[in-house]
Amino acid sequence: MLSRIVFFAAVILALASPVSAQIYSWHDEAGNLVLSDQKHQGQATVAPSYAVPHADAVRTTKVVPESGAAAYDDLILTESRQNGVRTDLVRAVIQVESGFNPGARSPKGAMGLMQLMPATAQQFGVRNPFNPNENVKAGVAYLRQLLDRYDDNEELALAAYNAGPLAVDRHGETIPPYRETQNYVSKVSDLAGASGKSSVVSGTQMYRVVQIVNGQEVVLYTNDPAARVSPAAQSPSDPDGRTPDQAPHSSSIFPTR
Repeated sequence: MLSRIVFFAAVILALASPVSAQIYSWHDEAGNLVLSDQKHQGQATVAPSYAVPHADAVRTTKVVPESGAAAYDDLILTESRQNGVRTDLVRAVIQVESGFNPGARSPKGAMGLMQLMPATAQQFGVRNPFNPNENVKAGVAYLRQLLDRYDDNEELALAAYNAGPLAVDRHGETIPPYRETQNYVSKVSDLAGASGKSSVVSGTQMYRVVQIVNGQEVVLYTNDPAARVSPAAQSPSDPDGRTPDQAPHSSSIFPTR
């Protein structure tokens, strides 16, 4: 067992950046030994941990390669065709989410190849989220659901996959101004290549608009800097239920990229 730990520590060092020459270790909530080139902070790990092949009680914060992505080609192709989702998009999501490690687990509770959250796994009837077949089947079905929700706009579907659809909707069906989500969408999109349908907010600016209407502060996110709220069109029972063309101008600007 000790020799395996030394071996995987060497793997972590090989994968680490040149300035990270130290290996840290701790035990997670399940009692697994976690090896990392990043220092452990408090009760939460600083990065997702991944299962190590042939070492059940050891996890690392870097993916330890085994058979590679090719092992899941048939599974990805089958589920992509069945759900009408591009295979390149599914591969890119898996690469960014888990590095093709079926035992990947994030500090937030996401699990498996496509990093299903517990609620998503339950929604799609997943019994074992670390089973590649169940995980990819549910993950691709969920991705299809998000694509349907956002009219096949892959960037918005990816933003919702990362931050949740409510976050996308709260920001006027645009990519939320969260650095993690913006980086995620950019990284997956780059890996997946062109889809033929890009987001209307790609490369544009997002404006946080604020105005006092009927004694209330109205806030809305929009990509139209000249838009203004029409008080007559504002429902007293739903002060936030406005369309972008009813929004006021604001000098607060949040880039989407």
